Amino acid sequence: MNFDTVLQVITIGSSVLMILAILLQQRGASLGAGFGSSGELYTTRRGLDKNLFEVSIVLAVIFLLSILAGLLLPAFK
Repeated sequence: MNFDTVLQVITIGSSVLMILAILLQQRGASLGAGFGSSGELYTTRRGLDKNLFEVSIVLAVIFLLSILAGLLLPAFK
C-alpha cells in the first residue's frame, strides 16, 4: 500500500468514527432543544460524555490533518 491509500483510509476512518462519536453524545436530546429552549442549566461534562467529547475533538483534528496532508503532500512529490 502506498502513502495515498493509507491517507485515504485514515481520512475515511476518522470521519466515520467522528460521526459516531458526535451522534452518541446526549446534549440537548429533549424535544424542546430542537426549538431552542432546552430548559437546562449548564453542567460540566462528566464520565462517558466527557470522554466522547474529547474523542470527537481528537478525531476532528486527525480528520483535518489528513485532509491537509492529502492536499499539501502531492505538491512535494
